[in-house]
Amino acid sequence: MSIPGAITGAHSTSDIRNIALVGQAGSGKTLLTESLLVEAGVIRSRGSLERGTTVCDFDPQEKQLRHSLDAALVHLPVSDRHVQLFDTPGYPDFAGRALTVLEAVETAAVVVSAVNGVEPVTQRMMDFARDRELCRLVIINKIDAKDAQPEAVLAQLRELFGRELLPLNLPAQGGRSVVDCFFDPGPDAIQPPDFSSVETAHTEIIDQVVEVDEDLMALYLEQGEELSPEQLHDPFERALREGHLVPVCFTSAETGVGVKELLNIFARLMPNPLEGNPPPFLRGENGQTERVKVKADPSQHVVAHVFKVNIDPFVGRLGIFRVHQGTVRSGAQLFIGDARKPFKVAHLYRLQGKDHVEVPQAIPGDICAVPKVEEMHFDAVLHDSHDEDHYHLKSITLPPAMAGVAIEPERRGEEQKLSDALHKLVAEDPGVRIEHQAGMNETVLYGMGDLHLRVLLDRMKDRYGVGCKTKSPSIPYRETITRPAEGHHRHKKQTGGAGQFGEVYLRVEPLPRGEGFEFVDEVVGGVIPSQYIPAVEKGIRQALNEGAVAGFPLQDIRVIVHDGKHHPVDSKEVAFIAAGRRAFLNAVEEASPIVLEPLVRIEVTSPSAATGDITGDLATRRGRVSGSQALANQRTRISALVPLAEINDYQSRIKSLTGGEGAYTMELSHYDPVPPRKQQELAQAFKREAES
Repeated sequence: MSIPGAITGAHSTSDIRNIALVGQAGSGKTLLTESLLVEAGVIRSRGSLERGTTVCDFDPQEKQLRHSLDAALVHLPVSDRHVQLFDTPGYPDFAGRALTVLEAVETAAVVVSAVNGVEPVTQRMMDFARDRELCRLVIINKIDAKDAQPEAVLAQLRELFGRELLPLNLPAQGGRSVVDCFFDPGPDAIQPPDFSSVETAHTEIIDQVVEVDEDLMALYLEQGEELSPEQLHDPFERALREGHLVPVCFTSAETGVGVKELLNIFARLMPNPLEGNPPPFLRGENGQTERVKVKADPSQHVVAHVFKVNIDPFVGRLGIFRVHQGTVRSGAQLFIGDARKPFKVAHLYRLQGKDHVEVPQAIPGDICAVPKVEEMHFDAVLHDSHDEDHYHLKSITLPPAMAGVAIEPERRGEEQKLSDALHKLVAEDPGVRIEHQAGMNETVLYGMGDLHLRVLLDRMKDRYGVGCKTKSPSIPYRETITRPAEGHHRHKKQTGGAGQFGEVYLRVEPLPRGEGFEFVDEVVGGVIPSQYIPAVEKGIRQALNEGAVAGFPLQDIRVIVHDGKHHPVDSKEVAFIAAGRRAFLNAVEEASPIVLEPLVRIEVTSPSAATGDITGDLATRRGRVSGSQALANQRTRISALVPLAEINDYQSRIKSLTGGEGAYTMELSHYDPVPPRKQQELAQAFKREAES
């Protein structure tokens, strides 16, 4: 689809506005993007989700499901401004694809349904944007829907996220129009808002803005001077940066109400790359890092960040990046991370939905893409000088992929084809995890939820031609110890020639949950020569994966090697590997080992009438309900801790309990001991398997 007027001529960094529309699925982000494109003159008419004709939902899977599954970028010329706008997925299963896009923008525009109010993804996006020090804007959409409650939703937002959420405009005529409360507020008599008043809203937002500027406050409060939007611009930007102000505006993507006003807010009030909070770039590795300043200066060295990778069977690998410093030109040489060999920017594209428009250069603030660079990967930093070899953005914490399915190819001999397809899925989506469980001979594909997994499996089949057989994965149990113990083993082997000899004494101690493994060398006097200490550790690490009770990996253990013996001729690495492994297993057997199971933190959103059924069902699954929260429209959010082993079938169960009206999100909380009876079952099963 050719999109007229989408990408205009040259612009400066101060003209750019980078904004991501984020929020719960169903809040109307894709249709709002369509309405904004129409208002900006980029397209002639709005596309339809039902017909699959929207600019941003161009993937066949998105058209089939009628929901966004990935983030898409569009460009809108607004007066002399260049707005780069992301439409992001709102299903909790695809939160990772939305959160990574926020690395490329100054403003997170959180879209909230005036019907449903604050939902789980709303909370997640507001919290993430605050923690990442992004400027925030809240858009209350669907204000003219039949069951819309814009006043109640605004009150709910302010109660949850603070009194700094203040409206720039207000709905009027039952949501058929909006009235301005900031730029040019008129008297209420002209068009009274549906609630509050223009004067009240105007006063509240001006009071909030001038609090960050003492001189302006004096003009306003002491001298009674009326302040213009131009006078308020700098303190407005500062209030946004500091989180002292979160503007709220009202729209209806369906009818276009408030869309023109929203474009004006984007252009005049949202920060450009020079005004937003600087990105958190660090230099160094392995904990030895320092904060570095990256300037939005086109004449400096290039520093750009790859926040998204697409892999297309026809186009190949496409690295999508935001330029933070310097100018990227077509034909230039760039390095990826600390690589010594550069790659050539053969083509430089701006993305407009599914279209790629070639451009000669990209300046600070621009978002562009480079195709067919196989080394390109998510979170890479691109640069043109070795001075920036060890630059990287501060890592973000994505929700862990907890929903898993064990997979194998439908046809024998396609193992390599499956492996290649899985690597492409991981490269494209940071919310995907692949784990090969050697002890169980399982390859497990992990995603954010059942829908995420279904989309990934369909994509493998449709895009890469790999069909899979699936089954429920084995639960990732772990083992640990509960008290200190000593271990010792002498490995001695004589084969006629040179023998093998190594002797190890060690202690094991339990570590706090989640601490992993710690190896401590307390050997003195050279009783174990220093060159054999790594071999001892290697043997211990091998044993970590074998388990002591039921064959599951061991964790949360400190091992202290403190004594041993060696032979000047017969001691070898292999001997100390064997001695370390056996001494460790001996110690673990004396340290009261137990089996641990993963507990997940689950949040269930459902009609309030189903609350009792859900809490009762969670109790039968050994769940511990930690709280509930009343939401808008007779809905309730229930929080609980539940063993992962108990909710393999929860997607179908929650649909049954709520008549299809419930949804849930989950993430790993921690590991806890399994009940004694369950540990006995797991140990017996392991013993039977070992004997067979």
